[in-house]
Amino acid sequence: MRPILFLACLAPLALSACTTITPAERRAADEAQCRDYGFRPRTDAFAACLQRIDLDRAQARRDRRYGDPVWTGGVGVGVGYGRIGW
Repeated sequence: MRPILFLACLAPLALSACTTITPAERRAADEAQCRDYGFRPRTDAFAACLQRIDLDRAQARRDRRYGDPVWTGGVGVGVGYGRIGW
């Protein structure tokens, strides 16, 4: 019974370790995506592709943060950034 309990506790830990991505891995994935689109490394178009990917990622973060009606931004009780929560 103990080995099963141990494995049940260890499984979520092992799975969570697989989901993190380092900045270097993210950059390599972004570069691979731009190469797949047909851009050549060390060109202005390639740099613009990387920039668009980064801007899209930042916009997605903002959308998650500010688009959530429950998120209050930590500014007072029930008051969010740029809106009233009552």
